[in-house]
Formats: sequence, C-alpha cells, structure tokens
Amino acid sequence: MTETSVPEEVEEWLTTGREMAHLATSRDDRPHVAPIWYRYEDGVVEFVTGGKKLENVRANPRVSLSIERSEDGVGQWHVVLFGTATVITDKEELWAGRTRLFQRYRGREPTLEEDGEPPEALVKVEVASASWG
Repeated sequence: MTETSVPEEVEEWLTTGREMAHLATSRDDRPHVAPIWYRYEDGVVEFVTGGKKLENVRANPRVSLSIERSEDGVGQWHVVLFGTATVITDKEELWAGRTRLFQRYRGREPTLEEDGEPPEALVKVEVASASWG
C-alpha cells in the first residue's frame, strides 16, 4: 500500500525496533545505497552522515529509505519512505541528533572519547509518501 501519510501501525514498526535503513541517493543519474542508523518521528526521518551520502543529498535532496524486519531470512514487514532531505550543520543540532540515534541503537549517549567526532551533518527527511507490507 502507498500513501502520503504514515499510519500509526507503520509508525510503530519504524520506532520500536533497531532495524537499520538503507538510504538511496542519486547524483548525476548514478544511484548510491548505503546503510544508516535512523530515527523516525512525526513524518520526519533523521540521520547523521558525511562523505558520499552527504555529497549526494546536497546535490539532490530527493531520497528514499528502505527498512525491513526479517527473521531467519523471512521478511516480517518492510517500509519504503520517499521524501526531501534538509542538511543541518549547526553543531548543537548535529550533536542532539547524534545523541538521539545513539540512545536508540546503543542505549546511551555518545562520547567524544569513545565515539569520536560526529559526522559532518544531521539530515532530516520530510516524508512525502510511504509504501509498506
């Protein structure tokens, strides 16, 4: 099913587990897909990144994310989100976004000593449409 808003059941899938997403970007008609930690809330996906993913998002903010839960190779559910990305480089917002991701995936806040400097940017994707199954 495809809709412009994400129903509550699908939002629960996106917020309760620790599945990783695959971010799809495209630059100069060359697709690029990479795994990321993500956080979803109220129709917005956020992640921190640098390098090629960030270069691609800056060149073309139209992105897609694919998230799937599987057990023993059998898909339990999947969600594909489409939207437009905004790049945020403010250090305070970047650190706050990174902290939210670490709390979700590691159950703790990041530290400079243990985790190093954050990537270059926080990216927020306003979800325009979603499909799931």
